[in-house]
Amino acid sequence: MFIDLVLAKNNEKEFIEIAERLSIEGICFVYNFKNKNDFLQNQEKINKLQEKTKLRLFIGIIADSKNISKAKKLSKIVIYKSTGNDRHAIEKSKTNIIFDLETVATKDSLHSRNSGLNQVLCKLANKNNVIIGFSFSTILNTDGKLRSQILGRMMQNIKLCRKYKVKTVITSFAGEPYDLRSCYDLKSVFISLGMHPKEAKDSLENIYKQLS
Repeated sequence: MFIDLVLAKNNEKEFIEIAERLSIEGICFVYNFKNKNDFLQNQEKINKLQEKTKLRLFIGIIADSKNISKAKKLSKIVIYKSTGNDRHAIEKSKTNIIFDLETVATKDSLHSRNSGLNQVLCKLANKNNVIIGFSFSTILNTDGKLRSQILGRMMQNIKLCRKYKVKTVITSFAGEPYDLRSCYDLKSVFISLGMHPKEAKDSLENIYKQLS
């Protein structure tokens, strides 16, 4: 089952409407970590929306490295946005998912891409069951040289994850409903970036497996 991750901003109903048109099976609405009460309020809102749709609705948290442990007590999906200093989040805090590794470095080195991943981080991610997230919205909302740079880094990270047997997820990480794409479109994009068809299929299903 494909469960998309989206960054909700009081536009949950619009996300649901577009997702239904795209035959997306479920949405995990992701909110920045504040406190337990805020999480419970968001959970109550999603529970009410669940009564009005056939989509499977879930809730996740984006947390910084200091709050990952607290967030994991509340949600099965805790996400960390790469800062370029990600070892603690992968090794100690053990976030569920880390994404946007490709966006942090401003320049690539002469002989290699600064893709945000390396052998050490991949081995730690494998050991601690941390999933590497690939964001379609990051591609969608960049253009020109920057988009080419990010695509190249994603291609390198796909190879690294395969080599070191690191789990991956493909998701829109959409901040706006019209940034959503069907699972077929997402699968096609990431196959074109070097994923094997089975890798792409597994990457689309890993969110649901995490939630199950």
